[in-house]
Amino acid sequence: MLRCDEKDLQVTSGEDYLTLYRFNTMTAEHYFCKICGIYTFHKMRKMPDKYAINSGCLDGVDMTKLQPVFNKGSER
Repeated sequence: MLRCDEKDLQVTSGEDYLTLYRFNTMTAEHYFCKICGIYTFHKMRKMPDKYAINSGCLDGVDMTKLQPVFNKGSER
């Protein structure tokens, strides 16, 4: 999952294949492919000026070169 500012996200192809899904507070905007159902990206509820993007949906991204950042989750 990659994050970017709202102004930096540009869908360059396949926009006709995207469908929007909202749930719970109806704030976050989750986009999926109408054909295969893959999650592509979403506008974040807690940070509405940011998008989270499924990096597997990006052309030209070498997944082996990505440097993950792990966030410590809440302790249970």
